[in-house]
Amino acid sequence: MARVKRAVNARKHHRKILKLAKGYYGGKSKLFKTANESVIRALRNAYVGRKLKKRDFRKLWIVRINAAARINGLSYSKFMNGIKTAGININRKMLSEIAINDPKTFTELVQVAKAQLNA
Repeated sequence: MARVKRAVNARKHHRKILKLAKGYYGGKSKLFKTANESVIRALRNAYVGRKLKKRDFRKLWIVRINAAARINGLSYSKFMNGIKTAGININRKMLSEIAINDPKTFTELVQVAKAQLNA
């Protein structure tokens, strides 16, 4: 049984990591060990960041909807409750876009929500 020499595969792996670390400062882009640590951390942060991005955008949409609803005399929670019970299924992203780009339509939605809450 012959022993396995890893030179070619190890070099491929090192080259791949160093390519990912391109542009990092100093030894982080030149030395495998430090580059590997930096790349692992960067990839982990990128993964976490993709999840955080979703949360951040949802928060932003809610803030925008709340601001527009309060201009029309209704809180965010009451507005959302009103349009849900009215059977209007528009997601928060679209509601925030309507609030920004078409205030007249948003006002109509608020009126529908108010009518539903008073009924």
